[in-house]
Amino acid sequence: MASGELRFTTTHEWVRAEGDSATVGLSDHAQHELGDIVFVELPAVGRAVKAGEVVATVESVKSVSEMYAPVSGTVTEINAALEANPGLVNSDPMGAGWILKISLADRVELGALLTPEAYEKETGA
Repeated sequence: MASGELRFTTTHEWVRAEGDSATVGLSDHAQHELGDIVFVELPAVGRAVKAGEVVATVESVKSVSEMYAPVSGTVTEINAALEANPGLVNSDPMGAGWILKISLADRVELGALLTPEAYEKETGA
């Protein structure tokens, strides 16, 4: 996977790797399905995560959804702006609405994730 290349999970998270760091968020499809997001429970910086484990919780007017780590590593940064404005996930899910950053434990995990084309085909997004 080239640096900066976008990948998706089947559970609707996106990941963009830059060197040994990956930015993670919810896909546009996911935020549409959830509706208006009112709260995002962010993980602690420094937390070690494994691919597939719950890393955050997103609460919308419709439901509460778990967000899964697309890759293994350590949380290096959270999007503190979401505490005051969780709606950023709705208005700009692939930009200002990012959720967290992870230092990658193993870049090979990125290869198991879906390309944008495969994600679109799988989800109809």
